[in-house]
Amino acid sequence: MIRITQCSIPCGAGQEALADRLRNMLKMTKGEWERCSFRIVRHSVDARRKPQLLDVYSAEVMTPLGAAGERKLVKKLRSRNISTAEPVRYRFPSSGSEPLRHRPVVIGAGPAGLFCALFLAEHGYRPLVLERGAAMEERIADVRRFWETGELNPDSNVQFGEGGAGTFSDGKLNTQVNDRTGRIAKVLETFVEAGAPQDILYENLPHIGTDKLRKVVPALRERIIRAGGEVRFGARVSGFDIENGALKSVIVNGSEKIEAQAVILAPGHSARDTVRTLFALGVPMEQKNFAVGMRVSHSQSMIDRSQYGIADGNERRALGLSPAPYKLTAKAASGRGVYTFCMCPGGYVVNASSEPGRLAVNGMSDYDRGSGRANSAVVMTVGREEFGDGVLDGLLFQERLEERAYRLGNGKIPAQPYPDFRAGAAGSDLLADPCGAVSAEELCVRGDVVRAPMHTLLPASLTQDFIEGMEAFGRRIEGFASEDAWVLGMESRTSSPVRILRDDAMRSPVDGLYPCGEGAGYAGGITSAAADGIRVAEAVAARFAPL
Repeated sequence: MIRITQCSIPCGAGQEALADRLRNMLKMTKGEWERCSFRIVRHSVDARRKPQLLDVYSAEVMTPLGAAGERKLVKKLRSRNISTAEPVRYRFPSSGSEPLRHRPVVIGAGPAGLFCALFLAEHGYRPLVLERGAAMEERIADVRRFWETGELNPDSNVQFGEGGAGTFSDGKLNTQVNDRTGRIAKVLETFVEAGAPQDILYENLPHIGTDKLRKVVPALRERIIRAGGEVRFGARVSGFDIENGALKSVIVNGSEKIEAQAVILAPGHSARDTVRTLFALGVPMEQKNFAVGMRVSHSQSMIDRSQYGIADGNERRALGLSPAPYKLTAKAASGRGVYTFCMCPGGYVVNASSEPGRLAVNGMSDYDRGSGRANSAVVMTVGREEFGDGVLDGLLFQERLEERAYRLGNGKIPAQPYPDFRAGAAGSDLLADPCGAVSAEELCVRGDVVRAPMHTLLPASLTQDFIEGMEAFGRRIEGFASEDAWVLGMESRTSSPVRILRDDAMRSPVDGLYPCGEGAGYAGGITSAAADGIRVAEAVAARFAPL
């Protein structure tokens, strides 16, 4: 096939215009083109020359010329944007020979656990998935109850339950992982097979949306079951039996013992009790840097105006444009980097707490990203300089910040207009009543929200870095640091504060334990976690024979 990159057409021109442009780039007649077919492999929007907006595509064109004929055509065209290509095809490895006496046990039904279990199940290993939280429908009800009443279920919430924390997020699938093995493409294809939109296969910033994820994830679960696996909910792994450096069994709900030779540990980044249990048992792990900060919310029309030169939603939709995203970085005078993370166009800020007396927030959006407000985490990386050298010191640092956020809002999400945040941090009088009313509906917040002095939440040095970052971002996006911006907190669950060690074969020094995914410190989002789940499934399969 022939790969074409940097194929640009005006936004909204449509598929017919794209086909014509591809034909012209290949210098084919209409008759020659009729014998070809193509598929889009990448799409992005070029808004560098506003108001001229371009859809930019990469595509693979299948021709009747054969390999030799395609090479000849490409050589004749002499374009750096046209080449021959062979797609990277994912292949699961051959099975090992070590006998399995027990089913592999997968702890956690987030992206890492689900994809690990799926690939094991479909290759004959009949895995058992243990998820502390609830199945999707019950979990949705638990989360809705929490947002409406404040009644928290510690085992079924935004962090825990079928699908993991990503279920209540924007459902972004972009990743920085280099896909030389085809795993990332396989993850996206698997999502589509389970009901996700086709466009995630080629959009530069693909996302599913929480509304569609709620249907996709149960479809993955049913596929695991059809392939011979089992999924149990309300099954919290509370202990581990380790003898002579090898894992023998896991304890479920305090009493049930399940023997296993291969345990895939994919509990998510919020399973602090599991991390503490493993640490007490001497499972090797290390401290890991992570990021903390605040959610910042703006009107989506302001972001659209800056990014596209268009503030009217109808005009934007007529051009086929989604609500505009952004990605910003800055460097504070301290030398610390400040950056946006998990940006949600047309989204919601949600109460993502999972523990009594502690408060954390996240960003979420549906597939249409139609809320009318944009939000993003604005965060700074922290490490031993902020919280010490102990393996669990980062985890303790997270907990202390979340406890302060809980007290600041009395259990509700604390929020503050950014100008007040900046003034309060400088010691000036606030511009508005710090206890005044704030509307969750107007700010597009899920859960109760209250106005509070957010400038007192972070340590002073981090607060100053945050402000410097916001001011720098305001010079790039007009209005970013204006009264339109609201600061909400606490954004603390960006990634795991520990890494549970594993070798090149994906094994912990404790034989039989396979750390996996974001909670174990090896991923940073839905796609990378799912791909890591596949990697660990490959490692288990390469060692053991199927059941």
